[in-house]
Parts: sequence; structure tokens; C-alpha cells
Amino acid sequence: MATIANTFLTFSAIGNREDLVDEIYMISPTDTPFQANIGKVKARAVLHEWQPDSLAAAATNAQLEGDDIQNFAAVIPTSRVNNRCQISYKDVIVSGTQDAVSKAGRKKEMVYQLMKRTKELRRDIEFTLCGNQAPVTGNSTTPRQLRPLCGWYATNTARGAGGASGSPTAAATDGTQRALTESLVKSMIQAAWTQGGEPDLIMSGPFNKTVISTFTGNNTRMQDTTDRKLVAAIDIYVSDFGTHKVVANKFSRDRDLHILTTDLWAVANLRPMKTVDLAKTGDAEKGMVIAEYTLEARNEAGSAIVADLTTQ
Repeated sequence: MATIANTFLTFSAIGNREDLVDEIYMISPTDTPFQANIGKVKARAVLHEWQPDSLAAAATNAQLEGDDIQNFAAVIPTSRVNNRCQISYKDVIVSGTQDAVSKAGRKKEMVYQLMKRTKELRRDIEFTLCGNQAPVTGNSTTPRQLRPLCGWYATNTARGAGGASGSPTAAATDGTQRALTESLVKSMIQAAWTQGGEPDLIMSGPFNKTVISTFTGNNTRMQDTTDRKLVAAIDIYVSDFGTHKVVANKFSRDRDLHILTTDLWAVANLRPMKTVDLAKTGDAEKGMVIAEYTLEARNEAGSAIVADLTTQ
């Protein structure tokens, strides 16, 4: 078979319309499970402060009839802790011409780009909150940095050799990595519960979520032969100390597993995320999406971390 001479082909045609689908397909993940599961409060200053407290340990308490108290117990004041608000933003500039031309998948370029920046900023905030950056007070040349989730654990920690907790001025020190085991998870759930927490969320990276799904507990896995479906994932873990939702977080470190009492954590927003139009100085539109926020660790003793885990 051969093409007959002088057949007019698309290769030489002028004026054929392009076939560009009027959609844009994006698969980048946007779920932020830590932010979705904890509280949201208002911050009113760059330095956000709050007061954790605890009760005296339970003890035998038998007193004399008609007793007249002579020696009163000392009053222990609350502690006062803080975290600094961090500014995060994403910016964009679009020429007037690009906004004017006909486009596939969006009408206004600026609107589409700001939508993307909003999703990107939400991901950045999740990454920051769940990370292990060192807190920074900041000054006119250095950005403020908040104390993140990994830097707050001090009471209930299971770390690898050489690992150490963070502080108000330093990130946590990573230790020698080792495999996640069910006994590690159970011991840290118990530790947080013993301190008074009610852990309701287990959050890990993707690899260690698959490890959790191999935990056997006291159950035998079952296969439903009617629909040929084998359930091989654990999304709810029931321990002696409660029922715990299990989620994978794409933006938390895979080497850390967090056992959280979620009502003891909150994002404190000094300036909630918003879109800002920037001054026009030429033939282009400028804008940004900005947020100023910090992490409120209301009482870290109610949660726990299993740190320094292998990630493959």
C-alpha cells in the first residue's frame, strides 16, 4: 500500500484547528490530615502563649475527723509556654497579555494561578507543622520559624539510639533508625494515656502506614469470597486504651509516627490564609496568598512519638 501522489495530507495543511482538551488535570496531593484533625484558634500577637497544667498524682488520702488544717499544701503555679507565628506565602505575577489571550482549561490566568498557590501554601503549612525545623525568634533579616510538632514531644518518646527531644531553641535530634513494631506503638499509646491523654489519631508517613497494616493484634484477617475482596489495611486501631484512627500523611516525615490526642493541638492563626492583590507597577497583575500562624501544643504529655523509623 502507498499514498497516491499529490494526496493533500495533514503534514502540509495550513489552518487545521488544534485539538486541545479544555481541562487541566492535576494529581498532586492536597489532603492535609494534621490540620484537618486538630483545632483552629485565633492568635493575637507574634508570640502566642498558653498555660499547660496538671493535677497532683493520685495518693492515699485519709484524714482525721474534726481535723483543723495547720499545714497547707504548696500551690504549684501553671507553666507558661509559647510558640512564634511564622509567615508563609506564595506569589505570582501574570502579564496582561497572558490574561487576555484565549486559553484552554481556564478563563483567567491569575485566578487559576492563585488557586494553585492556595493549594501549594496549604501543603507547605502542613509540611511545616509536621516537620522538625529549629524554632527561630527572627529579626529584620531572619524570618521567624515556629516550633513544629516533632519539636514538642518530651514526655512520651520512643527514639532510636542517639535521638533526643527538641526544645524552644532547637529541633529534635534524629537517632538511629529501626523498624516499626506493634509493641512500640502500644507502649506509646499506653504512655500517653497514663499521662491523661486520650489518643485518638495515629499519623504516619506512607511507608509506615503499610507497616501498621501488617499488625495482627488479636485478629485474624478475613477474605470476603462473595466479592473477592481482601481487606489488607488498618484504618482503625483498637488498643486497651481506646480507638485510634490511623492516617497516612504525605507531608509528615516517614521516620516519625505520631500518636495524638487531637484536642490538645491547634493551629493558631494570627492572619488566616488569604489572597492579596499587590500594587500594579506595569503591564502585569501581581498577587500572593499569605498566612501567619503557629502551632499550639496545649499539653504535649497527652501525645507521643515513635521516632527514628526505617522508611523502606
